[in-house]
Amino acid sequence: MATDNRINFWRRNAKVPGRFPKDSKPKYNNIGSKKACSFHEFASSTDDAWDIDDEEDEELRRTPPSGPVSIQASLLHQAGDPERRPTHPRTEAQSLPPPQEDAAEHVNGRVGKSSSDADLSTSSVRSSLQKQQSLPVRPIIPLVARISDQNASGAPPMTVREKTRLDKFKQLLASPNTDLEELRKHSWSGIPREVRPITWRLLSGYLPANRERRELVLQRKREEYFGFIEQYYHSRTDENYKDTYRQIHIDIPRTNPLIPLFQQPAVQEVFERILFIWAIRHPASGYVQGINDLVTPFFVAFLSEFVTEDVENFEVAALPQETQRNIEADSFWCMSKLLDGIQDNYTFAQPGIQNKVKALEELVSRIDADIHSHFKKYEVEYLQFAFRWMNNLLMRELPLRCTIRLWDTYQAETDGFSHFHLYVCAAFLMEWRKEILSMLDFQSLLMLLQNLPTIHWGNEEVGLLLAEAYRLKYMFADAPSHYKR
Repeated sequence: MATDNRINFWRRNAKVPGRFPKDSKPKYNNIGSKKACSFHEFASSTDDAWDIDDEEDEELRRTPPSGPVSIQASLLHQAGDPERRPTHPRTEAQSLPPPQEDAAEHVNGRVGKSSSDADLSTSSVRSSLQKQQSLPVRPIIPLVARISDQNASGAPPMTVREKTRLDKFKQLLASPNTDLEELRKHSWSGIPREVRPITWRLLSGYLPANRERRELVLQRKREEYFGFIEQYYHSRTDENYKDTYRQIHIDIPRTNPLIPLFQQPAVQEVFERILFIWAIRHPASGYVQGINDLVTPFFVAFLSEFVTEDVENFEVAALPQETQRNIEADSFWCMSKLLDGIQDNYTFAQPGIQNKVKALEELVSRIDADIHSHFKKYEVEYLQFAFRWMNNLLMRELPLRCTIRLWDTYQAETDGFSHFHLYVCAAFLMEWRKEILSMLDFQSLLMLLQNLPTIHWGNEEVGLLLAEAYRLKYMFADAPSHYKR
């Protein structure tokens, strides 16, 4: 019934994103020689090698690696102890390890220098490579995995429709008092690259609608942020904050490790300052792994205001110092506005995420009973794959260019990050219905859900995903009641 409703609702959209052609099936390597048909069989035959980036943690903690543990136990441990949350597996396309012949260069060059750098030794590099070689073979990232969108430099000329939309945005933004509701309406289907920075500042609540006040607000907020830097950043080595800073320092090189922009020392130092200041100003949650990802869309959007070419290879240090400072401050404040609406995702035991995962399970059970029953049959818990979807807002599942387009709509939606995201996750899961139902054991199901092939996705696929999410929201507006509190 749900499938029939879906087809009738979007009759014109015959193309469904993410589906494999009939003659092309996804291939996933098995971790063990024997297939596991349940979670317990899988856990008993699999060692704890989900995260290839744990070497830094192990080197700093100087503790022996733990024995075999289950994914479910690891997630529950994370929820109960925020001080030692495990880093989630980087199985998404944009964070996959590089081709083997380039691995040594990648490991050696990925950590930017800062005041507290601890250089990786030769032995730790060798250990990292050996561990990567023992993991399942993963696809090589093609050049199409770029963060630039369809309006970036080098793209085809704007169509008449795109030019009309851009003119409409410019007209709204140029008015003495921008009509934010009208701006949201036009932003839902995507924001032109040229006006995305100012539009995001307005929709996030960072800038006022009154045009005359914007420059004064920008100046005051930027000065306020760097006042925080002068007042607090030196305390990163204090006993109370050194663990927080240490975890941030470890996580920063893991942020989109294959995009050169984020491996520049200047960029990594910006991220360290942003995350540390946010953490000490929000002691209820502090820094939690995953928050580092949430800086990147804002940073790219605001950087693109000053860069005409593709930003993923742009050398940020070449910009004037004042411009770099403005990008940093704006990224901090807009990220703070976002996190204000979902902070219960990151407080002790992460109740927000646990509620959202439960809400997704209830929603899927109503949308597609076959998928829900399939998960039950093979003992797949929603927490095992959806925790990351909620914690990182699907950033580990989609290329960054898709995340930026997704956030255009999230900022246009009321409670987009906290509520509409539920329906996007449900729609995202439904996109892989055929592949999910074809997997007949726990191991294959989990490997599929953690390696969804979205590397070639672009604005068109994200647009269809959002349209389906909107349909689900329209049809299941009362679901689930506890999630909308």
